[in-house]
Amino acid sequence: MAQGSPAVLATTPESVTGVALARPLVLRTPRRAVPKAHPFVEVIGATEHNLKNVDLRVPLGRMTAVTGVSGSGKSTLVREVFLRAVLNALGRAGEAAGAHDSVRGVKALKRAAEVDQTPIGRTPRSVPATYLGVWDDIRALYARTPEARSRGYEASRFSFNVAKGRCPDCEGQGSTTVEMSFLPDALVRCDTCEGLRFSPDTLSILLHGKSVGQLLQMQVSEVAQLFSAFSKVSKPLSVLADLGLGYLTLGQPSNTLSGGEAQRLKLAAELATGGGAGPTLYVMDEPTTGLHRDDVARLLRVLDQLVARGDTVVVIEHHPDVMTFADWLIDLGPEGGNGGGRIVVEGTPEAVLKHKTSHTARALRDALKLDGGAQLHTATTEVRGS
Repeated sequence: MAQGSPAVLATTPESVTGVALARPLVLRTPRRAVPKAHPFVEVIGATEHNLKNVDLRVPLGRMTAVTGVSGSGKSTLVREVFLRAVLNALGRAGEAAGAHDSVRGVKALKRAAEVDQTPIGRTPRSVPATYLGVWDDIRALYARTPEARSRGYEASRFSFNVAKGRCPDCEGQGSTTVEMSFLPDALVRCDTCEGLRFSPDTLSILLHGKSVGQLLQMQVSEVAQLFSAFSKVSKPLSVLADLGLGYLTLGQPSNTLSGGEAQRLKLAAELATGGGAGPTLYVMDEPTTGLHRDDVARLLRVLDQLVARGDTVVVIEHHPDVMTFADWLIDLGPEGGNGGGRIVVEGTPEAVLKHKTSHTARALRDALKLDGGAQLHTATTEVRGS
């Protein structure tokens, strides 16, 4: 698309990277307010590892970014203490929370979840269509076609996990395993179904001119458009496309997804539920890892949708775009290891920027091209540690 210095790329509008380089970093406006009377969920007296009796306060229904230099205690505080303490308070059996005195404000939450980059499936049977929950609806639509009804085919016929409709040789996986002496086993496309997973009789049933096997080979964005009249199918797929994953195929094995792709697929599944589970706390550890700046912008829009429906989002991050977008910043430090483990400053990004000794504040001022005397919008929110 383009090559040369960053300045050259910034003048190349057909390059997504060039457009991202040309886009200045700005503070988000308007920002969701966090007044003094705003409800918080809190962990009091955290002392796990290098934490120095920390009181962590996270505003409910807002997006909070936890920042700080490496080793300052971010993951320990957020994941090992805060998240586990909230889960235990909600009655979710799990790992014991790190050392702390108490947790408050949890009654305002119905559930808590960490959206991480761990794999979502280990076999080709797990695919985006099944993970998002749209495959059951698609199978039902195929079963309603006149040809399927005349043959007595039910929705189960179009499952690659049921013997009567799938390819007998690859058993619905679309590939077969070839054992290699002294080498890892290799997966090769099934010669019988040519990777379409189903038997010829099942593949002869068409919906919108596509067989069920062909549909699994289509991109998410294409299927979302094809089923635009069916919101149960199009909505989750559209969310996934909004996250920048419209290029995935509906039947791509989940064990071939990268960590970032898996994390965004989990986010799409959460957003597609429409908030039916009630107010939820979402925790993410550096979700921008490996993402292009354009992908970061897409991610932030989706996280904002979670907050808009009443959920609480906490991200451990270093990315300037995330910090300037968040409603609330909590900066740990001031250094790493024994020199860290304290909250240096917390508040809106505008307020944190004024802090004199925070490494995050200084780096953010540089990214925003603000000098020490820059006049910033006066935050009306409560700020501690400044």
